[in-house]
Amino acid sequence: MATTVRDPGADTAPASLQLPGLLLGVGLGGFLDGILLHQLLQWHHMLSSTNHDRIGVRYYDPHTVSGLEMNTLWDGVFHTVCWLTVLGGLAVLYGRVTTGRRQVWASRVLWGWILAGWGLFNLVEGLLDHQILGIHHVHGGPYQVWWDIAFLVLGALLVAGGGLLRRGAPPFDPAAPRTGRGAGAA
Repeated sequence: MATTVRDPGADTAPASLQLPGLLLGVGLGGFLDGILLHQLLQWHHMLSSTNHDRIGVRYYDPHTVSGLEMNTLWDGVFHTVCWLTVLGGLAVLYGRVTTGRRQVWASRVLWGWILAGWGLFNLVEGLLDHQILGIHHVHGGPYQVWWDIAFLVLGALLVAGGGLLRRGAPPFDPAAPRTGRGAGAA
């Protein structure tokens, strides 16, 4: 009877880059969402749709000073979580990579996981906050469902793009010994 031994690193990146990449992607994706959609475009804030939510959170009208203050406070909580997630991702990456840090940052494997983490952020946040809880939408108004769907589609595309980026890269293990100038660069 013949048995097949499968190389666990053949299809996926080493776990040592997966967790920090996902954490960095989730945190950076959250920052992009908060900075672009909450602050620059001012399309929504964390509690800007609670007048139509599904969990009974008190409505804080973002068009009043007191409502904007409360929404800004919760945007700050959101940014704090994003910041802590990025710090956590950097800490895990730093703890796992003791040599060849330049090669790690140039690795398509790490950037693939970061893209996948950003997409994961979009999918979870889009499903949880926009659909299930209904506490805010990407861009409120008559076409808000289409904006919310586009946000989810972008998340799925980012996850797929991250997978494609990793798939085309040679396996990269930051713990593996490297020799020479360009060794291990992926």
